[in-house]
Amino acid sequence: MPVTVVVGGQFGGEGKGKVAHFLAREMGAKVAVRVGGSNSGHTVVDSTGTPLILRQLPTPSILPDVTCVLGAGSYIDVDILFEEIIRTGLSTDRLYIDPNAMVVTDNEISAEKNSSLRESIGSTQSGTGAAVIRRISRDGTARLAKDDERLKPFIHPVVPFMRDLLSKGERIIIEGTQGFGLSLLHSPYYPYATSRDTSAAAFLAEAGLSPMDVDDIVLVIRTYPIRVGGNSGPLPDEISWELLNKRLKRSSAFFELTSVTKTVRRIAEFDAKIVKQAILVNQPTIIVLNHLDYIEEFDNNRIAIEYVSYIEKNIGKSVSYFGLSNNLLLSKEALLLSRDAA
Repeated sequence: MPVTVVVGGQFGGEGKGKVAHFLAREMGAKVAVRVGGSNSGHTVVDSTGTPLILRQLPTPSILPDVTCVLGAGSYIDVDILFEEIIRTGLSTDRLYIDPNAMVVTDNEISAEKNSSLRESIGSTQSGTGAAVIRRISRDGTARLAKDDERLKPFIHPVVPFMRDLLSKGERIIIEGTQGFGLSLLHSPYYPYATSRDTSAAAFLAEAGLSPMDVDDIVLVIRTYPIRVGGNSGPLPDEISWELLNKRLKRSSAFFELTSVTKTVRRIAEFDAKIVKQAILVNQPTIIVLNHLDYIEEFDNNRIAIEYVSYIEKNIGKSVSYFGLSNNLLLSKEALLLSRDAA
């Protein structure tokens, strides 16, 4: 049962792409599955140090020996997908697309752009939600991957392919998208939610795998949670980027942009409540805390350790890995050693 599922524990932007890439490399994964649609972007740094933002392909696509899978629960913007295939240099034999994956058409994109969803809930207007609606309408108008000639070289029955690898003990990584606080089913802030469930169980269903296949669920969180800009919903204890910059004594203004809409992200103090809800639903075996260098006096070993202890006490779980904003990911042991050496 060597399947690892990577999920977000807040409102997206937790760094799931970085974690999926790291774990795929460390575990020697043979397959990486990306679920969801193009309404979320995951950033990964390639071997030359260049950041790549991927909205359709999983971040382990830049690793040479990983086959990428878009399952039946995927929502594919074909133009974006082909741009990413070119950017990553992914060969045809390293991408498997389920025949029943959904193609997002210009009609769905236009429907969202002509709606009020951007103003009312901060939609990315990618067409993903409209494609979900068309799919569940079951009126015969949905366009599936098997119906799109452009995707023909990549169409394969992905479930038998993955099942065969699992029977041989090969590792599969499922790269979940968005965050638990955006779940259509479980978010406490509905209707400020995305168009899908964002739990590990939902990601497995979208990929076409069984809960019995899973041996690790990785919950990714960050020290300062974010939401997309605009009227995107409640964000408890929201602060400004100016305040964070002041705390960190930055000489120049710093802020984050969303991967898809390129708007300034909203940011807040760490809130244990949404993370604890994510833990209840997902039951993670591993927790990753990203953006540890966003805390004040990060270079002070005692303060860093105290902050980690504060997080662990408030969420009721130990943190196994720590990420920095420069894309570095460390185990707890490596973090403590690096802090002691400093």
